Amino acid sequence: MVTDPSLSTRPHGAEPAVGESFLFAPFTLRGVTFRNRIGVSPMCQYSAEDGYANDWHLVHLGTRAIGGAGLVIVEATAVEAAGRISPQDMGLWSNDHIEPLARIARFVKQQGAVPGIQLAHAGRKASSPRPWDTHLARPLAVADGGWSPTFAPSELAFDGSYQVPQALDAQGLRRIVQSFAQATDRAKEAGFEVVEVHAAHGYLLHEFLSPLSNQRTDTYGGSFDNRIRLLLEVVEAVRERWPVQLPLFVRLSATDWVEGGWDLDQSVELARRLKALGVDLIDASSGGLVPNAKIADGPGYQVPFAERIKAEAGVATAAVGRITDPVQADEVIRTGQADLVLLAREMLRNPYWPMHAARALGYDMAWPAQYGRA
Repeated sequence: MVTDPSLSTRPHGAEPAVGESFLFAPFTLRGVTFRNRIGVSPMCQYSAEDGYANDWHLVHLGTRAIGGAGLVIVEATAVEAAGRISPQDMGLWSNDHIEPLARIARFVKQQGAVPGIQLAHAGRKASSPRPWDTHLARPLAVADGGWSPTFAPSELAFDGSYQVPQALDAQGLRRIVQSFAQATDRAKEAGFEVVEVHAAHGYLLHEFLSPLSNQRTDTYGGSFDNRIRLLLEVVEAVRERWPVQLPLFVRLSATDWVEGGWDLDQSVELARRLKALGVDLIDASSGGLVPNAKIADGPGYQVPFAERIKAEAGVATAAVGRITDPVQADEVIRTGQADLVLLAREMLRNPYWPMHAARALGYDMAWPAQYGRA
């Protein structure tokens, strides 16, 4: 088990060097330096076939690396076929998936960005149609690419339009841990430099964390220590496989936004324990566990989660959610609320957002030579 702390070239909250902005100050975790504090959040493209990355993913992710991001994270990538959200989700459950992803990692790195990948299992939210396939029923029929069973901590469907999942038994739990470990080996072989374990948004590992979805009576349910057990086992297995010089992230939903569910206090304590297992950064998101949550949405609405986890757990954090303005993003870093900002929808609208942000903040950022005349 690796327990080395995160290493940074600059203390958190310290002034940047002359000529740097806060948002464009380099940041180092372990042996990896990010050229700036801007990351592309993992966003499902629902465009893979049998889990394979293709030209769409290369252009989509490569363009954002060209656009100046310091970190580009591949979408939720299933560690087993039954762990996909939809039949069109990315996968890394087979060695055959490595080379198409390696092509992406190589190109992203050639453009000066750090290539990352998010490893995931959709749990009870698996076997769903793509968002735009509104003509298809949920759960998906086998004829439409669906599968059964889906897996979860307990036999509780997400809502009435999802299938009732199968509760994982001891053998199934061991399979999940092993699947994450094997996918980590493949991510390493593909050339990624960051792995993020997805424990948010109502997917399998988050389902174990929350008492709203976890009603088990064994050692994986009930108490806080029991509900976090599977995630800790997954993280320990991943950290043991992942090279010591490469950083490990975990994405958490800091709150379910529902009384009696997973909350920020529990997230802070979990973050402390994850740090002790060698996790270098907590990617602080929220929600997704239940369909009726009332989310207090707004610009930067999840930044306070990253700020508190960073302050109280003593671990680096990434802020994500409705971060769209360069001054807003720079403020998050300048005030020490988080160490990275991850952009999602804004990067879909403008893959060159970092370059435009640099200009807005008065930072001299070089454009690719091929684009210089623009």
